[in-house]
Amino acid sequence: MAFKLSASDLWSDVVAVRERSPLVHSITNLVVMGFNANVLLAAGASPVMAHAHEEVRDMAGIAQALVLNIGTLDSYWVDSMKLALVVAAQRGIPSVLDPVGAGATPYRNQALESLFAIALPTVIRGNGSEIMSTAGATVKTRGVDSSAAANDALGAAQALAGRTGGTVCVSGEIDHVFDARRRWARLSNGHAWMTRITGVGCSATALIGAFCAVQPDAWRATTAAMAFLGVVGEVAAEKVQAHGLGVGSMAVSLLDELQLLEQATFETRLRLELATWQD
Repeated sequence: MAFKLSASDLWSDVVAVRERSPLVHSITNLVVMGFNANVLLAAGASPVMAHAHEEVRDMAGIAQALVLNIGTLDSYWVDSMKLALVVAAQRGIPSVLDPVGAGATPYRNQALESLFAIALPTVIRGNGSEIMSTAGATVKTRGVDSSAAANDALGAAQALAGRTGGTVCVSGEIDHVFDARRRWARLSNGHAWMTRITGVGCSATALIGAFCAVQPDAWRATTAAMAFLGVVGEVAAEKVQAHGLGVGSMAVSLLDELQLLEQATFETRLRLELATWQD
C-alpha cells in the first residue's frame, strides 16, 4: 500500500474547518435544512442554503464547496442544482452529492442522470442501496432508508468511483470511502442512535463539503469528515446515555461534540483501516 493516513492527519483537517470557516452552499432537502446548517456551524463551517434561480449562480460563485441533496425533489430545485453545478464546475470548487432515495422512483434516477450530464460530482455519499442504484445496480429502496447493507454496495461503489473519477462513500455500520486511485478507507466509529435522528446522514454529506473546501484531496477530506462525525456520535451517545436520556438529547449532544471534541479523544477512539481495492 503506497499511501498513508494517520489520525493526526485527519485531525488537522478538523482544525482547518474550525479555523478557516469555509462557506458551504447547500441545495438540500426541506426535512434536514435546519439541522444541516447547525451541524456545519457547530463544526466551524459557514452554511448558506440558497436555491432561488435569481441568486443560485451568485452563491455558487462565492462558496468554497457545493452540496446537492435530492431528498425532497421538485423540478424547480433540480434546475437550481443544475445552475449551481455549472458554476461550481467552471470554478473548480468541490461538489458533493447525496443521492437520497435513489432507486425509489424513476424521477429520482432521472434527476441524478441530469446532474451527471452537467458535471460529475467530486464526492458521492449515500447508504448501500442509494449507492447501488446510483451506480446502476438493480436494488429496491425503501423510501430513503437503505434496503442493502454497506457491504453489499462495495462493488457498486468502486464502479461508481471509476465512472466519476472521484470519491464515493458508502455509509453504514462501517463507512467505506473509495476513490478512483483505488484507495479504500474503512471507518467503524459511530453509534446506532445516529440513525434515529433525522438528518444525520445528510449532515455527513454537508460536512464532507466543508472538509473538501479546506482539504484538496477529496478522498482524505471525505475520510476525515466521516471519521469526525463517527467519533462525535459515539461520544455524544455515551454522554446522553450516562444521564438516562434519549435520542432527542442525542441530537443536541451531537452538536455540542462537533464544537467541543478534542484531538486526544478523536485520536484515541478512531478506528480506521486502509487498503487498496481491485476490480
